Amino acid sequence: MEFESPDNREGGADAILNLEPNSSISIAYHQCFGPHDNLMLLEVDEKLLTDILHERASLRGQPDEDAVLCTQSKTYSIKFVGTSNSVFLIPPSDQFVLDGNLQECGKKDSDEMKVASVIKVAPGNMELVEVAPRLDKLKLLLSQNPYNINDTFEIDELDSIGEDKSGLYTWDNLVSRIQASDTELRSGLESLLAVEINGYWRILEENYKDGVLNMLLHNMVLNDWSPNALSEHEVISVLKVDGYPSEIAQHCLQIYGNKVDEGIGDNCIWRLDERRVCVHFARRILEGGKMKMERFMEEWVRKVPDGMHPTVDMLEGEILTEKLGIETWIYSFSISSLPFSPAERFSILFRERPKWEWKDLQPYVRSDFVYFSSAFFNTLHYSVFTSIHGKRLHVSLLPTSRDLKVPGLTSEGLLLKYTRRTQPTMDAEPVFCAR
Repeated sequence: MEFESPDNREGGADAILNLEPNSSISIAYHQCFGPHDNLMLLEVDEKLLTDILHERASLRGQPDEDAVLCTQSKTYSIKFVGTSNSVFLIPPSDQFVLDGNLQECGKKDSDEMKVASVIKVAPGNMELVEVAPRLDKLKLLLSQNPYNINDTFEIDELDSIGEDKSGLYTWDNLVSRIQASDTELRSGLESLLAVEINGYWRILEENYKDGVLNMLLHNMVLNDWSPNALSEHEVISVLKVDGYPSEIAQHCLQIYGNKVDEGIGDNCIWRLDERRVCVHFARRILEGGKMKMERFMEEWVRKVPDGMHPTVDMLEGEILTEKLGIETWIYSFSISSLPFSPAERFSILFRERPKWEWKDLQPYVRSDFVYFSSAFFNTLHYSVFTSIHGKRLHVSLLPTSRDLKVPGLTSEGLLLKYTRRTQPTMDAEPVFCAR
């Protein structure tokens, strides 16, 4: 293959695309032939092509991270795949490259072109593989400056606080730092129970969140509110008098309740979710460390609001138990504290216990449906009832964001990859250990 002289007319991609069967065309080096590192081939399927052509996809990642490509709802890793064949890049017939810029050519000239001019030989192409969003960094960022009682008095000053000094992040800040699609990022924010206040996404400090819930429960008693029919307007108005901003009051309803009636304006009706409220108080009790089961249950029953009936079944994915002699002890081990990465999660699980029975392991490794809905979605609308082993269970149609979601891998696939299963007899409970 020879270089075309500037005097010769150079053909483009159309000359190849329109080539008749059993015919041939000369190929030559373009006068601007070179490495052109700014030109790379990207292989995509038809579903992704539309998003890319309409600029609905973006590359995300920091300089020290491997870039990912994100559409509105999915995340893809980018992998370079080399090829042993020569792949020639030929610019369009109505364009040529001059000093790195595409220049237009006249159509008349392009019709007369007989030689296809190669501007670059590509060593390979980039391939996209769907991956789970990389959300572990999100909790780290939001934990830098959780919202607390002091912020309540400074809420009007938030706009003047510098991000670098305070650790506050807007939506755009998070998009630039978190390798996840917009949909996945919002799901991650919901799983962390984050709320947007004055343009910044915040998580609530635990003691502050506890105070908001206790104030709500206190006002329910004072005002004789039904836990099954809480007026959003009344709740926000009363909590504002008690010193809680309207955003926090509404957020409290979202965390601990389900919306049962849209109403008009802000006059929606909410129902407190018994499980979420009970789990909150269980977490607070277990902050002190391991406890005997009997003592824990006594304190738990005493802490929860009247009319609520806490049971250990509510704590699936929140606690672990162990036998010490004839006594059962309970301690906190919440799925919300575990990383999203399967390898890191299994590593932590097997550091906690070298061997796991399936009934204990299952809440921490499931990757599809779960037995409760996200706090931010209406339970009745997004769930169905089913029966498993004779028990009537509430099954969410929305997986929680702390579940292991690895494209192409089910819970069974994750277990095969990261664990070894032993079962002495067919009737015995299977036991899992690290692979």
